Amino acid sequence: MPKLPFPRRLRLPHLPRLLRLPIRALTFARLLRGGRVGDGGRLPRYLGVFVLSAGAIWGAIGGYLATAPLRYTSDLSLILPGTGATASVNLDRIGQASTSANSPYTNSSISPTETYKRLLGATRILDTAAAAMHMQTRDFGKPRIELVDQTGLMHIKLTGNSPEDARDRARALLDAFFAEVDALRSDEAEVRATGSGASIDEYRKSVQSTRERIAELQHESGLLSSDQFDALITETERMAETLRTQAAELAGKGRTVTALEASLGTTPDLAAAALKLHADSEFGALAGALAEATAALTNAQASFGPGHPRVQAAAAAKRTARKALERRAAALTGLPGEALARLDLSDVGRRAPLLSQLVTLAAERTGLMRRQEALQRQYDEATARRDRLLGPATRLKDLQRDFAVAEAVFASAIARGQTSRADRFASYPLVQVLEDPSLPERPSSPRRKLAIAAGGAATIFLLIGLGMGWLRRPLIDRLLAGSEAPPPRFMAAAE
Repeated sequence: MPKLPFPRRLRLPHLPRLLRLPIRALTFARLLRGGRVGDGGRLPRYLGVFVLSAGAIWGAIGGYLATAPLRYTSDLSLILPGTGATASVNLDRIGQASTSANSPYTNSSISPTETYKRLLGATRILDTAAAAMHMQTRDFGKPRIELVDQTGLMHIKLTGNSPEDARDRARALLDAFFAEVDALRSDEAEVRATGSGASIDEYRKSVQSTRERIAELQHESGLLSSDQFDALITETERMAETLRTQAAELAGKGRTVTALEASLGTTPDLAAAALKLHADSEFGALAGALAEATAALTNAQASFGPGHPRVQAAAAAKRTARKALERRAAALTGLPGEALARLDLSDVGRRAPLLSQLVTLAAERTGLMRRQEALQRQYDEATARRDRLLGPATRLKDLQRDFAVAEAVFASAIARGQTSRADRFASYPLVQVLEDPSLPERPSSPRRKLAIAAGGAATIFLLIGLGMGWLRRPLIDRLLAGSEAPPPRFMAAAE
């Protein structure tokens, strides 16, 4: 089949002159490699592509700048203090209660800034803030949060339709955030209090049970405290020491009284009676009469014999005086006849101090004996009571120790529960507003300068692309020529 000649140039008079493009034989190779660099007929096509592409770029940018609503961005900053707080309280007779709020950066596995960043973007906070602004959550927008490395700073940005709207949205977000943090802290405190309530009840029951056992033991034994038993032991030891001391003193008194009795030849009772008799005036007169009768009898016996009437009369007078003296002595002392027979009715004379000392020492010895007997009875009773209370005292001391431990644990649990309420920043650290929500002075979008710069950059890239398309044939030819070059000498030698 013969080939039909293809015209090298075909002109279309019904098209504008700019679009009167030369039509050549279109092949795949020409479409790929393009034409010669110096071929001016290619220029209208490139101009058309540039005009259409640039129109699309700048038309889109212009439409965006003309139709996009103005948006304003309000900025605020939060900070987390880096140090903790510690407080200690001394409770009288209970112990010490302390509370501390650790630094938010002591735990390397948890970042408080990341926690608060997530919380700021939580749906419930956005819902609360949107409800405060009387709008839907989708219309409220989401904040942009930026964390500053190695610090506790958080920068937050929120956009609005006007400067006041942006600032009010930021304030609403901030209020909702702080309200939610406070709610989380309160919920944590309630959960902790609920969790520790059961253990506190158990501690209370343990304290009450131990107290009841102590009261029962005190009622049964009469022992109120272990200190009372210790005082009983001390008192018993003191009594034993007193008994030993008094026994030695009584022995000394007894030896002295025995020595005086041997020296005076009388007993303390007779010595007391003699002193009492010679203190009586009537007895003294009777003793004088007896002495005179005794002297008269002695004189008569010296001159006359036993049967002489004068001797008999003197003897009768002496017997009469002696009987009168004995009756008076019996009336004064109340001693029986046997004791009166042993009583020395003569004048005591210089023996009076010795008799008085004998009577005094005998009275002191008697007093010591009575006192020792009473103290011995008290000592025996105290010893018996001590032995009886030894077992209950041991049990009471154990119960009191258990009660002290249970009470200390109970008090510390209550103190720990109370002080833990003050540690509100344990899980959710303290956060403060470093910069209040700002009132923007100019819109943040659309950014006209940025859009124009982007359009200019796109135009430059379009020109670069068209330039590379204009020069693609020599570039491709060079690449093809390089691929068809003979192999290096070492490869030829290897073949």
